[in-house]
Amino acid sequence: QVQLVESGGGLAQPGGSLRLSCTASRSIFEIAFMGWYRQTPGHERELVVVIPTRGGTPELADSWRGRFTISRDDAKNTLHLQLNNLKVEDTAVYYCNALYYDINYWGKGTLVTVAT
Repeated sequence: QVQLVESGGGLAQPGGSLRLSCTASRSIFEIAFMGWYRQTPGHERELVVVIPTRGGTPELADSWRGRFTISRDDAKNTLHLQLNNLKVEDTAVYYCNALYYDINYWGKGTLVTVAT
């Protein structure tokens, strides 16, 4: 099993930025895939970005192209997502995800609110 803890959510103005972090209880190299999803009331949880942790091509939602940077700190078992040029419609709960031994694990989520 793996525990995931998100942080970095909060309030941002349109055009602003936030950096989200996800810390796992295991080494990132033990986890096949890690990434971020988001969800708003009345909508299905949707992909933001997922990366193969041992190398490969990330899977990225079209709406985020050009507006994010992803990084990792393997020594701290942490994945970061830099959200840039935020829009009001980006308001959602953002969830960290990990695929470990073919089982999906989820964090509790961190709320991102974009408003003036």
